[in-house]
Amino acid sequence: MKAIERMGFLEPTPVQVETLPLTMKGKDVIAQAQTGTGKTAAFGIPILESLTKGVKPFSLILVPTRELGAQVSNELKKLSYYMDDVRVLPVYGGKSIDDQIDAFRKGVDIVVGTPGRVIDHLRRGTLSLSEIEVLVLDEADRMLDMGFIEDIEYIVSKVKKQRQTLLFSATIPEAIKEIASRHMVDPETIMIGEEQIVLPTTKQVYFNIERKNKIWALCRVLDAYRPKAMVFVQTKVMVDIITKRLASYGYRVGELHGDLTQAKREKVLNEFRSGKTDVLIATDVAARGLDIDGVTHVINYDIPEDPEVYVHRIGRTGRAGKEGIAITFITSKEVHLLKKINEFGVTEISKEDVPESGRKDIIRRVMDFEDQADLFGMVLFKVVAGDSEPVERSTLLELLNRKMRVPELAIGNINMFDDRTEFEIHKDAAKKVLMELKTLRAGDKKLKVEIVHRELPPISMQ
Repeated sequence: MKAIERMGFLEPTPVQVETLPLTMKGKDVIAQAQTGTGKTAAFGIPILESLTKGVKPFSLILVPTRELGAQVSNELKKLSYYMDDVRVLPVYGGKSIDDQIDAFRKGVDIVVGTPGRVIDHLRRGTLSLSEIEVLVLDEADRMLDMGFIEDIEYIVSKVKKQRQTLLFSATIPEAIKEIASRHMVDPETIMIGEEQIVLPTTKQVYFNIERKNKIWALCRVLDAYRPKAMVFVQTKVMVDIITKRLASYGYRVGELHGDLTQAKREKVLNEFRSGKTDVLIATDVAARGLDIDGVTHVINYDIPEDPEVYVHRIGRTGRAGKEGIAITFITSKEVHLLKKINEFGVTEISKEDVPESGRKDIIRRVMDFEDQADLFGMVLFKVVAGDSEPVERSTLLELLNRKMRVPELAIGNINMFDDRTEFEIHKDAAKKVLMELKTLRAGDKKLKVEIVHRELPPISMQ
C-alpha cells in the first residue's frame, strides 16, 4: 500500500476492483481488459503479496512484445519498492542473453518474458519453471495474433499443474477460450465493459478540420498547450511525412513505426520519456502496449476505423489519476466514424474549435475544397452585393457562366435569402469562383463571396 501511494494511485480501476478479490484468494481468472486499465497491478499485487523466495522463479508473466515486457517489469519494481529485494527479470530479445543467464544463476523471483526468449532459456536449461506458482498470460489475444499459440502451449507444458493461472486479454475469441479450458481450473471470467475502459480523467474533444489543414491544427495545438503528446496516424508513410514537417518547423519530435529496428525504437522511446522530445508520432501497431508517464495529450491525427483502437489510443493519457486530453481531428467525410465511437459507449466527445496559440502561425490555413464538398462534389458558397444584398439568380448565372466560363454542369442549386444568395459550385471550379467572383460587380456594387462551411451534424449520445 505504501508503494501504491508512492506511485500516485488514488483508487482502484474497474479491472482491479473486479479481479483483486479473486486473485488474492488464489483463483484462476480470465479478465477482458485493455492496456491502460491497470491490469499490471491487477496481477502484480497478488503475485507480490503471495511471493515466496526460492532458487527457482515463483512467477512467470508471458507478454507479446519487448516494450510491454519492459513496462510490466518496471511496474512490478515500483509495486515492490518497499519489499525486501524482489528480483524481477525481463527476458526478451535485444538484451544480452549472457546477462540473463547470469541473473538466473543468482536467482530470480519473477520472470517477465516474450515466448521466443523464454523457450530459448528452457532449451538451454538456464530456466526452470518447475516451481512456478503464478502463471500470467498478458495480452493473450495479441500473442495469438502474432503466432505464438504453439510457443504458449510448449511453455505451459513445462509449468507444474498445481498453480494459479491468470489470463488478461482485450478480446476473448474462441482460441482464448480453448486455452483456458485446457490450462485453467474453474476460472472466473471478468468482463470490463467498454464504458469502463476509458478513465474518467481523460477529456475527449474533436475538431472539425479539413484534411489539408490537419498539420496547421496540429501546430496550433502544440503551440497552445506545449504538451507531451502522442500523435496517432494510420500509416508509417504518414509518420515519416509529419515527423519531417514538424522537425523542419523546430518541434522536438520522434517517430515510431513497425519498420524501426529494436535499438532505434528503444532510443526513440527513451528520448520521449526523458523529455528530449515532446511529441511522438506513431502508428497503432508500433504503439500497442506503450505505457509512458506524463503524456498530457493524445492526438488522433487520423481517426481510427475501429472504436476499440480509439479506446486503446486515448488510454495513453489520463493515467494514474492524472488528467489527460484526447483530441481527434474529424473531416466532414469522417463523421460516421465519430458516431461509431459514441455508439461504442465510450463517453461524450465534445466539439471544440482549434485553439488560438498566442503566436503567429508557422504555416497558414489553406482552403481544402475536397473536404468542403458534399457527396456529389459540390461546395456551398454565399455571395452578397454591397453590404448585405442578395444577388439575383439571373445575374449570378450571367457572371458565373458567361463571364467566368464556369460550365453549367459545375453550377448547382442557387437560393436567395433576405441578406445573401447561396449557391453550389463543383469542387473542381471552386477555387476559380472564390478568387475571381469577388473581382466582378452586380450592377454598380462590389461582390463579397465566401465558402459556407458545412458543419458536422450533431453527434447523438443515444
